[in-house]
Amino acid sequence: MSTGKLPPAADGLQLNFCKTLACRNFGLSDAKYYLLQDTDPSRPGLVCRECGAFPPLLNNQAVKCEFTRLKTQDSGNLAACGTKGCIAHGQPVLTHREFYHAFGYSGERQRYRCKHCQSTFVDKWSNANSKSEVQQKLLGLLFTGHPVREICRKLDMNPKTFYDHLDQIAARCRNKLASVDARFLQQAKETPMASTFAPLQPRSDNGVMWLATGDAAQGYVLLQNINYSSDEEKPDEEADVYTPNSRRMPDNFIHLAEVGEPSSDNLLNRVNAKYQEVMSRSNVEDFYTRPVNVDYPSKGCLIRPQYTAYAQYLRLQELIEHWGELTLYLPQEPLLRSAVISVFKERMEQRRCHPVYVAQTPQWQENDTADNIDIMLLSWWRDRWALTQKGEAAKAICHLGRETGTEKKWLQCASTFMLEEYQARFHVNFRSLIDEPRRRLRPGGLLPLLDIFRAWSNLCHQNSEGLTPAQALGLTRHPYTLAQLLA
Repeated sequence: MSTGKLPPAADGLQLNFCKTLACRNFGLSDAKYYLLQDTDPSRPGLVCRECGAFPPLLNNQAVKCEFTRLKTQDSGNLAACGTKGCIAHGQPVLTHREFYHAFGYSGERQRYRCKHCQSTFVDKWSNANSKSEVQQKLLGLLFTGHPVREICRKLDMNPKTFYDHLDQIAARCRNKLASVDARFLQQAKETPMASTFAPLQPRSDNGVMWLATGDAAQGYVLLQNINYSSDEEKPDEEADVYTPNSRRMPDNFIHLAEVGEPSSDNLLNRVNAKYQEVMSRSNVEDFYTRPVNVDYPSKGCLIRPQYTAYAQYLRLQELIEHWGELTLYLPQEPLLRSAVISVFKERMEQRRCHPVYVAQTPQWQENDTADNIDIMLLSWWRDRWALTQKGEAAKAICHLGRETGTEKKWLQCASTFMLEEYQARFHVNFRSLIDEPRRRLRPGGLLPLLDIFRAWSNLCHQNSEGLTPAQALGLTRHPYTLAQLLA
């Protein structure tokens, strides 16, 4: 329980502070600058004495825990030193060759020795894939919409063998992407990034949200994560923010009456309606703290979405530490706004981070010019929006750092379209598997599919000009075939 103090920092990480950039308390994590209370759940636990902002509290250790889970999920199968405490621990050979010596072979697999601790290990993905042919057929059938049972019948395998193959394919795809990701991080230092989030299974209402971050122009996806852990169990009751279990969600949602979400063809009305929905939450960073219908997964545990978002941006911060500036286009969602501003606090203070809200109507054409621009301040936060309209087509942006004079540039180039299209393609390609009745409450089986789809989308999927995202960014010379992806 609270003792009148902010939740303690975790290994130097403290994310509890005022998120208002113009406030003198921005980034300050001393309890004397805030009003703290934990007796009334309907009221904010933290209020800034200077500007009145009410950023929700976070358990810093739980954010670190989620960050570790995400990092392990991304690179846990890659060949790396396994000695805890070693400087090379967990650093993959594919991206940190300076830490290792090639040290002969174990059968057909390459063995390595760590230069620091002298431990040896084997790269289990360094030999040829003896199952490549059947796995290519499996992926071909899967990408063309065949259900699992039909694939098993055509390939004469049982469902367990199918999912074993899927896990192996996903591991190979992560391995294949690791070196290309490293190339992206080295070469794409000035490229604008974008983030989008969507339900993993749109027809399931199981509470699993999918957050993706990647290159805004070409759609190369660098990071993705979901607020679901298949290895943990749901808690029986809500834990307060001062306990490590606060990141896990219990099944105690307030259910929403059957009323449709408000919709409007007018872009300004849509933006205002989103702010109203945000203010209806008891925690503005958590869209599950308002009445909502959730059919909790029968296995595994839902993670509070703010912990998933903060963890992904911590991972992004780690990866792009050498970048000079970061431009990040976002959908209108305070969860992402707060996570970006918190994680990239120093960059925000130095004006080296440009988070931009983007909203537009379906009629808006990408790279269209903005002729007439209206400026307006919206919501409790007084966010500064720039809106332009051409007939039925409209677009609006909000630079969250309150940069002025560049509205025309952002209206022309800011876009989350490529990441939205990436997620939409996933839902179309694998609809039969995603919508399978038993799968709706057991989303863990889709985790390998996310890894496979990211690799296929980055390296194999070609745009109208015949280029993959990796090709368009100069990371590869040609599109990968399924055989090359699984080699």
